[in-house]
Amino acid sequence: MDWPAFLPLFLTAAVEWVEAFTIVLAVSLTIGWAASLSAAAAGLGTLAALTALTGGALSLGLDLHAIQFVIGVFLLLFGVRWLAKAIARQAGLKALHDEDAEFRETRAKVSKGDWFAAWLIAYKGTLLEGLEVWLVVVAFSLHSQAWVSNGIAALVALLAVFVAGLAVHAPLRRVPENAIKFVVGAMIVSFGTFWTLEALAGDVWPLGDWNLMVLAAFFLLGGQALVPIVRGGARGVTA
Repeated sequence: MDWPAFLPLFLTAAVEWVEAFTIVLAVSLTIGWAASLSAAAAGLGTLAALTALTGGALSLGLDLHAIQFVIGVFLLLFGVRWLAKAIARQAGLKALHDEDAEFRETRAKVSKGDWFAAWLIAYKGTLLEGLEVWLVVVAFSLHSQAWVSNGIAALVALLAVFVAGLAVHAPLRRVPENAIKFVVGAMIVSFGTFWTLEALAGDVWPLGDWNLMVLAAFFLLGGQALVPIVRGGARGVTA
């Protein structure tokens, strides 16, 4: 089990699965649970096939350092995007994600189309949200080879969201999505920084994997410190 990667993978997956569940729930109110769940299952099946194909590509004997560098850069770009959006939301420059609004918008789209169009909305919603989960699972697994444990983290998050969603039978608006994205963004940037520098300069981390905790704390505290600066800068521009 790759425990350092489990938490960021679980949290990343949970946020994306909440958004996917909101779409599937909205579609289910029009074409029924059986049809909407079949669309979601088709989307998850596509993701499973992509994961299997990516894992099989490892047998081609690609250079580990090159892969590590590519993964590190990808995680930096992905994590910085999440962290920047979280900072902007907390600073009041970007609206918080509203699951209720997304639910209403999806229902409006579904009501205008036919059965198959609604099914495609649920399929594409699950697939597109799941693709971000897939990309992070692949990035972590190509480095650690922990395909099983990383896949389990994503599946546990999926199960948790699905059970919670069925229990409340409503969009999961109480999930503190921005706080989770803040933490996940900082952790993914930490992994990206760790792997990129390790690929470029070799063994540069004196504390080994424990440096990930130091990096995560640094980016979390740095992100929080940027919030009032960004908020103040925005007020100065609008003044």
